[in-house]
Amino acid sequence: MTEGFDYDLVIIGAGVGGHGAALHAVSCGLKTAIVEAADMGGTCVNRGCIPSKALLAASGRVRELHNAHHLKSLGIQVSGVEFNKEAIASHANNLVSKIRGDLTNSLQRLGVDIIRGRGKVAGQQKVSITTESGEKTVTGKDIIISSGSIPWVPPGIEIDHKTVFTSDEGVKLESLPPWIAIVGSGYIGLEFSDIYTALGCEVTMIEALDQLMPGFDRDIATIAERILIKPRDIETKVGILAKSVTPGTPVVIELADAKTKEVVDVLEVDACLVATGRIPDTKDLGLESVGVETDRKGFITVDDRMAVLSGGEVVPHLWAIGDATGKMMLAHAASAQGVVAVENICDRHRLVDYHSIPAAAFTHPEISFVGYTETAAKDLGKEQGFEVGVAKSYFKGNSKAIAEGEADGMAKVVYRKDTGEVLGVHIIGMHAADLIHEAANAIASRNTVNTLAYYVHAHPTLSEVLDEAYKRAVGSH
Repeated sequence: MTEGFDYDLVIIGAGVGGHGAALHAVSCGLKTAIVEAADMGGTCVNRGCIPSKALLAASGRVRELHNAHHLKSLGIQVSGVEFNKEAIASHANNLVSKIRGDLTNSLQRLGVDIIRGRGKVAGQQKVSITTESGEKTVTGKDIIISSGSIPWVPPGIEIDHKTVFTSDEGVKLESLPPWIAIVGSGYIGLEFSDIYTALGCEVTMIEALDQLMPGFDRDIATIAERILIKPRDIETKVGILAKSVTPGTPVVIELADAKTKEVVDVLEVDACLVATGRIPDTKDLGLESVGVETDRKGFITVDDRMAVLSGGEVVPHLWAIGDATGKMMLAHAASAQGVVAVENICDRHRLVDYHSIPAAAFTHPEISFVGYTETAAKDLGKEQGFEVGVAKSYFKGNSKAIAEGEADGMAKVVYRKDTGEVLGVHIIGMHAADLIHEAANAIASRNTVNTLAYYVHAHPTLSEVLDEAYKRAVGSH
């Protein structure tokens, strides 16, 4: 351990990013402490990825068992499907408890000191911690900030955490309102619309931008609307702003034209989920003590080594990872950033390759993507002087998907026509979230469709959807 410091590394925040950084730090021989004021595991484990996937798994089974037409095509008949809301909620809560316990135990087992309290930077290489028993200060040769994010609630929307709430409360599944409005059609809004409609709720989805699922590739969004929205009990209002949302019975929502801001309608619903994204939890972190200011959105500015910047200059021994940086607000991105930060702390130069980090929406069927959308790739091509190629293949031609009776979906490969380098891959279909990793690894290694088209995939598997797309890209199919 470095002489004169309590620790080699002090991490503020024990979410997935802080946890990943701590594990890697120990493997590199660093004496490490992690400071956490709330629940171990942060947003992902307690209020995000983990409980929402548990709810999606349970509600997905309910949807599947209610789909008599699909089951009949497989020669199966089921009648009288029932579910217990409390038991589904318990399934999610039990999973959260298990994962949170596993995460805590893994840190303790490896000798990481867990300090419970609110941590903040208290000057160069110092962290002050407000604990139940008072204030204490520890020193660390290096400090990593991994403070995470909180849901963003737009102006005009009042939250009461019961009739109007965010995903933080949504994952608790305390109620199944007959009619619920969901503000936002990103992956959070999509996943909750999947859960609620499977469990018998009517949904009105309100999107302020001029198209649903604005962050998704357009071809994928079009198919997603056909599969995930139109056949379900979901009404959509696009280009419409939830100008005001007032809690109560009923919840009253003033709807306005997103461009003119003029009120065009008033909705009265049983509940409203606000799924308008997340903002960094970076207030009261003591950054001013080392001359650091967040940007106008509250994000901490970092370079690709994850070193904190102030006025464009590196702040010595201070690093930030995860949602607090705003680079990619995904749990696995935070974990990757944590590893990269520790590598650079250990003087092993490593950068984050954001281009190859995949993302997924765990709807039924799933959506996944990595790299550029077709539109973004074409913009890059104009800048750099290359043409973009696109190859598509469909689940309806895949033997495994047909056997499962899940043949609706598409894989789309975006690539450079000159070199064949894969720029982006987008999938909607069964197990899309698992399939995307082959593409992510291809992008990470800067592989080309010319090489990928000759790799061998097991038959019959869903992976052949990508195999087919690669082959179409080089014209061999």
